Amino acid sequence: MKLHELQPAEGSRKERNRVGRGSSSGNGKTSGRGHKGQKARSGGGVRLGFEGGQTPLFRRIPKRGFTNINRKDYAIVNLETLNRFDEGTEVTPALLVESGVVRDEKSGVKVLGQGTVEKKLTVKAHKFSNAAKEAIEAAGGTVEVI
Repeated sequence: MKLHELQPAEGSRKERNRVGRGSSSGNGKTSGRGHKGQKARSGGGVRLGFEGGQTPLFRRIPKRGFTNINRKDYAIVNLETLNRFDEGTEVTPALLVESGVVRDEKSGVKVLGQGTVEKKLTVKAHKFSNAAKEAIEAAGGTVEVI
């Protein structure tokens, strides 16, 4: 095959439809918009969600609750995931992100008590559940709230 023999695959190219270019084009005169009416005018048409004057769906259905803009979302780490670190390691939020335990630190890291921890670790986080705090200290480790 030579450079001048290259061609696009069959059906991959389609010619642009040029409206308003004469009656023989198939889309002349009214350019496929029909006669008169809101959608035939320039700038015509309705906004998103408009239902012809009927109360739109998003206004008919009931609204529930609210979103607290001051909500703090914590990255959660369970005790069982802390076992991947070596004995005596200082586990910090930066280390957790670096090792891929959490993807994003968010508003902080919270350690929860699911599973068991078998190693003596120094864990630094923003929050701890009571069960997690007791389990880490029972394994000989220390807990530090940042």
